[in-house]
Amino acid sequence: MRWFSMLLDGKLLGFSPHYRFAVRRFFCIITLSTTKINMTILSQIPPHTNGFMGIGIGYWLVMGGSMLLSFLISSRLKSRFNEYSQIPLRFSGAEVARLMLKQNGITDVQVVHVGGHLTDHYDPVQKTVNLSEAVYQMNSVAAAAVAAHECGHAVQHQQAYAWLGFRSKMVPIVNIASQLMNVVMMLGLVGMFALGNSALIWVIVGCLVVTTLFSLVTLPVEFDASRRAMVWLEQSGLANAMEHDRAKNALFWAAMTYVAGAIGSVSMLMYYVMQLMGGRRSE
Repeated sequence: MRWFSMLLDGKLLGFSPHYRFAVRRFFCIITLSTTKINMTILSQIPPHTNGFMGIGIGYWLVMGGSMLLSFLISSRLKSRFNEYSQIPLRFSGAEVARLMLKQNGITDVQVVHVGGHLTDHYDPVQKTVNLSEAVYQMNSVAAAAVAAHECGHAVQHQQAYAWLGFRSKMVPIVNIASQLMNVVMMLGLVGMFALGNSALIWVIVGCLVVTTLFSLVTLPVEFDASRRAMVWLEQSGLANAMEHDRAKNALFWAAMTYVAGAIGSVSMLMYYVMQLMGGRRSE
């Protein structure tokens, strides 16, 4: 079943993390529609509401809009990355990262390369700036912008940036919520859930509350990392060589990918909460 878990995570398709969350929510609702659980929750949708597969049109609008927005932003980021990858720079992404860390007085963080495309991230536990192969080796505006953004997180860590600390503390809870949703989907797909009440939907709402809060906390962390990266690029003089506007644009789209994830999470959570509240009022 490992391939199935990979499919749910979007790893087989190479989607961005936020698009993978949208796909996971899609499988979640399909699970509900193939069991008797949706008879108690989704049947509360007003009779005049049109639906598909027994699910109200409101869900499909929220889900479709969320996935479309995630896809468009992800595509825009990849387009910008490919465009700016063609603009040469004297330093590679790895060299930019090491230089930024050094000039910020950070000596206990290592710059390493990882597999995949745009899989770059900062690990506050291992204290490593992980750069994808392309970013690590390339001498381009795109590689420098991504590397500086990830080092922005290392600077946040060094300066005890409050939002980064809060997000790091949430990671174990988010992992549990994600695993619980995977279990719910797996059991639902094999027909083991037929509770005849709203218990399952409350479990899903609880998990969505956790993941939505995490996505919202992520926004100030990511935009602040891009801001710190831009400040350093300007102070170091690299921004001029990178063409200032292009560097700023690349950092903007790197942070914008998280906005799509937050919008999708909030919209889905609101949809389920309204369904539950509607059901309670009708009792």
